[in-house]
Amino acid sequence: MVFSPEALARANKIIARYPQGKQKSALLPLLHLAQSEFEGWLSPEVMDYVASLLSIKPIEVYEVATFYSMYNMKPVGKCLLEVCQTSSCWLRGSEEILEHIKNKLNIEVGETSADGMFTLKTVECLGSCGTAPMLQCGADFHENLTVEKVDELIEKLKKKNERSTYLKSLVNS
Repeated sequence: MVFSPEALARANKIIARYPQGKQKSALLPLLHLAQSEFEGWLSPEVMDYVASLLSIKPIEVYEVATFYSMYNMKPVGKCLLEVCQTSSCWLRGSEEILEHIKNKLNIEVGETSADGMFTLKTVECLGSCGTAPMLQCGADFHENLTVEKVDELIEKLKKKNERSTYLKSLVNS
């Protein structure tokens, strides 16, 4: 379990941003990079690998990775649809959006579609209360959602047929 040469070069560049002895500060971006590199989730082996790159204990990586909802501890589909459930989104129809996605993809929250394309997740505030209801897929926010907009988004993602990541700039730069 190792990064591709490109991802390893990117990891080394990220680690180099921090002063000697403070490399642990690179943990969050390295977890994003690892999640992108290894099929969208962080297995124990991947987290151990990240720990070895930073010369820290694996438990230090596990504590961080399991704390934040943006890291996946089990396999997910190519597109992780994260529907906001906080009060603004709820008041403006996120429950209807969530039910529509569940019915359209024939999955429940926490499940992945049979084709492996979509995983559905609910999350707390994504910071877009003025444009509720909304969901996040990778680094992209989709706001002022309607059932029709959700259908268009799902079709667009199916046609694109690629893994969505949180930090496009982290992976591509």
